[in-house]
Amino acid sequence: MPEREDAARLSQVKTGRLLRVIVFALAAVPAFGQGCISAARQGVAMLDALCERSDGHSARRRYPWEVTLDYRYLPSHRHFVGTVEQVQRAILGNEIVNKVHGFNLTASYDINPRWTVTASLPVLKMYRDQLYVPRMETSFVSQGDATVGARVWLWRPPTESMGNIGIGFAAKLPTGKYRVTSPATDRAGNPIVATVDQSIQPGDGGTGFLINLSAFHPTPLRTMVYFQGLYVFSPRSANGVSTFRTRPGEEVFSVTDFYLYRGGISRPVPKVRGLSMSFGGRIEGVPVRDAIGKSDGFRRPGYAISADPGLMYVRGAYMFSVNVPWAVERNRKRSVSDYRNRIHGDAAFADYSLLIGVSRRF
Repeated sequence: MPEREDAARLSQVKTGRLLRVIVFALAAVPAFGQGCISAARQGVAMLDALCERSDGHSARRRYPWEVTLDYRYLPSHRHFVGTVEQVQRAILGNEIVNKVHGFNLTASYDINPRWTVTASLPVLKMYRDQLYVPRMETSFVSQGDATVGARVWLWRPPTESMGNIGIGFAAKLPTGKYRVTSPATDRAGNPIVATVDQSIQPGDGGTGFLINLSAFHPTPLRTMVYFQGLYVFSPRSANGVSTFRTRPGEEVFSVTDFYLYRGGISRPVPKVRGLSMSFGGRIEGVPVRDAIGKSDGFRRPGYAISADPGLMYVRGAYMFSVNVPWAVERNRKRSVSDYRNRIHGDAAFADYSLLIGVSRRF
């Protein structure tokens, strides 16, 4: 009997460590859209610090604070209309190149084993080479939109099944700049100052809120299945910033919703203590119409579906994760203004993105 109890306790410890790593990996994904489809650039690390540490509840009582720094690199240049790639853009040499480096700092505090409060602030380095009029090449660093919120487990961890469901909610604050301009040239080659593209504006000028749902459950062979869904609601219709576009309905930028859904499996790497690997899929994008309010102004709706492999490592108070989502399908959908103007605009997407996260508990 003591041997059986020790084995069960050891299994709980290992499972708790794996759960903590999985949830950290889910949390270390700031919400950036794919390339030109990037209306939501704020950090939304909603689920870090929720899972059990390997040393159980006592560690959480001793070290209720957790600080997470995550990074995302997103280079985009492939243009799509619907799901059809516009290969002529590369042949003609007029692709639009975006490169986004996003750093997101999140601080979390455990009120008790079920409830956690969190605040997140992103800093973004944006680069865009735009060949069409107004012609501009711009690069800058700026703060993005912050989030402040809370999250809760439906059942007090650890549960008997070692699975659980978490719900997060937060306010998105308009702390990021959304009227960034850059030197440019007009059709006649004259120097002007123009608004930079929506895809590299650090903020969107709208106050919103987000809801996050996560679930995980152990399966045989030391494998864990997981799911995460995130939706950012942006009730403001448009922010009044000029796009320098002339088509009806495209004169100003839209303030858009954003969504991200992920799911897959994770398991420990044999004979490497603290290391786990995961594989799943993800879809992220901007809807054609917002869930709340009007959807006026210019936007590039669409989505990217990606394979999502990753590695996660826990050592003491630290956690590390690396994910490299690879796009398998990209779709630039028709916007409200596209329907009105009887056109189908394009958007640039990334082939891949790189996500790196590190977290420490205090």
